[in-house]
Amino acid sequence: MATRQAGRYPPVSHPPADPGKSAARPAPAPYAERVLRPSTTPPPLPPPPPLPYAPAYPLRTPRLDLRPVRHDDFDAIYAYQRRPEVCRYLYWGPHDEAGSRASVADKASRTTLRASGDHLQLAVVVHETGTLVGDVTFVYTSREHRQGGIGYVFHPDHTGRGYATEAAGALLKLAFEELGLHRVQAELDGRNTASARLLERLGMRREGHLRENEYLDGEWTDEVVYAILAREWRARQAAHAAP
Repeated sequence: MATRQAGRYPPVSHPPADPGKSAARPAPAPYAERVLRPSTTPPPLPPPPPLPYAPAYPLRTPRLDLRPVRHDDFDAIYAYQRRPEVCRYLYWGPHDEAGSRASVADKASRTTLRASGDHLQLAVVVHETGTLVGDVTFVYTSREHRQGGIGYVFHPDHTGRGYATEAAGALLKLAFEELGLHRVQAELDGRNTASARLLERLGMRREGHLRENEYLDGEWTDEVVYAILAREWRARQAAHAAP
């Protein structure tokens, strides 16, 4: 048997010994003294908040409230869930009335994190008008590895005003400041260039492009992965706060 190291280096060939000379090999040169670097142990991570965990609702931004979805949000959410252009790059929809009612009921139940894999699904409401313009999702992907994910869906009548960027930024703040996560990821259809630009505005980096990895609506589609690390997010916050 052999380890993987067995074939790593070629054998060393030695010339045949001269019978008229001693076959004794010369003493090897002394080894150079090793200089050992002192080992450094990274500081321990601060503990994540205890579970179950629910944010102090609403999550507030300069223009928006992110709050739990309510059953009386049905009309506002159905108004965009039934539109084909909204669902073009998503796994679901467009929804009929029954499908949207089931979706709203499910969203309304997702207000608390109890374990890895849990979701928060929040309505996005404009302060000044009380208008529900979309909803966002936060995924507590792994408590052990400090990983999360974000997603969002907005009514097309309210796009172009920066609401989605503002709401998604609130989710990153929740992830890094409240939950102590190390990395947050978002996945999207490779054709969804508007969503890709939004993630880039948040400072998220394109980490992967999976070619034709999903078969949706009768065609092969690409998936793109964006992510941001906690230290990158903190650096952006510090840069924006600088005079």
